[in-house]
Amino acid sequence: MGDEPKHDGITRRQALGLGAAAAGAVAAGALLRPSVADADPAPGTVPAFPVAPAGSTLDRTLLHGTPGTLGYRRIVPGPGEPSLVRGDLLGGAARGTGSRTALAAFAQLTDMHVLDAQSPARVEFLDRLNDPGSPLASTAPFASAYRPWEMLTAQVAEAMVAAINGLAGGPVTGRALDFAITTGDNVDNTQWNELRAQIDLLDGGRTIRPDSGNPAKWEGVGGKDDYDTAYWHPDGTPPLGQADNYRAKYGYPTVPGLLDACRQPFTSTGLKVPWYSVFGNHDGLVQGTVPSLGVIGAVATGGLKVTGLPLGLDLQGLLARLGQGDPEALALLLTLGPVKLVTPDANRRMLTLQQTVAEYFTTTGTPVGHGYTQANLDAGTAYYAFDKGSVRAISLDTCNPNGYDDGSIDRAQFDWLTSELVASSSRYLDTNGNWTAGGGDDRLVVIFSHHTIDTMENVIGVDRVDGTTVRDLLLRFPNVVAWVNGHTHHNSVQPHARPAGAAVGGGFWEINTAAHVDWPQQSRIVELVDNGDGTLSIFGTIIDHAAPSAWPANPSAPLELAALSRELAVNDPQRDAETATLDGKRGTVLDRNVELLVRAPFPVSA
Repeated sequence: MGDEPKHDGITRRQALGLGAAAAGAVAAGALLRPSVADADPAPGTVPAFPVAPAGSTLDRTLLHGTPGTLGYRRIVPGPGEPSLVRGDLLGGAARGTGSRTALAAFAQLTDMHVLDAQSPARVEFLDRLNDPGSPLASTAPFASAYRPWEMLTAQVAEAMVAAINGLAGGPVTGRALDFAITTGDNVDNTQWNELRAQIDLLDGGRTIRPDSGNPAKWEGVGGKDDYDTAYWHPDGTPPLGQADNYRAKYGYPTVPGLLDACRQPFTSTGLKVPWYSVFGNHDGLVQGTVPSLGVIGAVATGGLKVTGLPLGLDLQGLLARLGQGDPEALALLLTLGPVKLVTPDANRRMLTLQQTVAEYFTTTGTPVGHGYTQANLDAGTAYYAFDKGSVRAISLDTCNPNGYDDGSIDRAQFDWLTSELVASSSRYLDTNGNWTAGGGDDRLVVIFSHHTIDTMENVIGVDRVDGTTVRDLLLRFPNVVAWVNGHTHHNSVQPHARPAGAAVGGGFWEINTAAHVDWPQQSRIVELVDNGDGTLSIFGTIIDHAAPSAWPANPSAPLELAALSRELAVNDPQRDAETATLDGKRGTVLDRNVELLVRAPFPVSA
């Protein structure tokens, strides 16, 4: 809920380095070119990239087609999109042609939001406040409280695993993937059954049943027993009823039997590579916004589900409190509205941070703990670091446990991060921009977190540190080359340049990737390459999940249901004007398939 903040579009990208002239060149296709020439290279020079584009958007894209009845769009295949060279941090897009060495390759999954669509702790009834025509549409922060396709998140996750497993290696270099990492909001509502499903989906060989409560019937909204036109009813209109808003206004289809098909068990495939997990606000807060205190936990496991807005309350005041992360406001909403009887289920219990971390140790995948360590269990933390080849990966916990969907880190984590950076550097810049001795051997550093720099502005609580402060710390370490994150549900790539006057120029790249739960339902493969000429290239390549572009009649298999989910998601009626016109969640060509140049901080391959 509320996880779609601050997408600034192409205008901000221009201001951050390309300028108006470069933007015009992009629009004309002048910069949209393969990262290297098509001709076979001479021995010992640049390899012919991409090596293994099949299965990625270098080979084929998925787009939304021409609007049909009531504006409803189908998904259509489109041509592949080559990597766009971005040299913002080097003063231009040109680079040398030395011998290139692939250093690392990994898959980023993010914002999976594996969710229990029937949970009494959900607040689907708030979503209508953001519907087109609502007087609160432009201000209410509840656009993600309900999605008509949200009962299909497990199937989308399975389809994404299949897509990553189907790659021959990194799409550009062909290097075998070193690992996968899911950058937060792995679940939607910090419930045990959601987390267990997420782990089992990535581990593989487990029976996944996307169901809770009574296994014999659907108990969420949109069913036959509580017809409300504000929700999509895939089984159609009951006698003497009227079509729901999604079908009547936006052309949504009728899919009889979907609410039974989506709950059918299937065996998970599981990732073929080691996988790591990052903590997000939905992993630690109810609906990603408020702590699971008091009555909220009891509601989640209980037998009453609120399905509509409460009457006789100061709704505007209550919503304002909820937007600020007030758990008492959510408790009121979950107990005072119109309700339906559902089957109590202890598996819906809400987890603390420590319980969430501990669950990752119950796994058949590798590594055990999926990044979390005994130190995390002992200290009640969710940040850690690990090494892969020449790369030091640092995972942050940016969830603010005090509430609200945006994030920050506490002072203890900031100090830990500083020590990790010093230990990975033979030298770094002091606060005046001058060199000072570090504490260890040089390693390239990649930061992982859920929140972006811009969305780490929530400093509610004692001694919290915002994203700008973390960014400024990272810019003092020239071996930090990338910060990979999620949260915004958009594809976005931004350069962060080192301040003028520092002993060394350059900076690092922030790579933000779209969500599984919303259109375009994509992941990203990141490949790090030493160009042999004093620069590094960071290739970011978008991956669509493995579901077909069209879903069949009576979809039932996981990939068939994932195809339906993607089509419904692109027809979200609450997409803002930017998304509707520019398809902003996919990002521009500057944000999708990219080759990002950065200065090599030391002789990496050696």
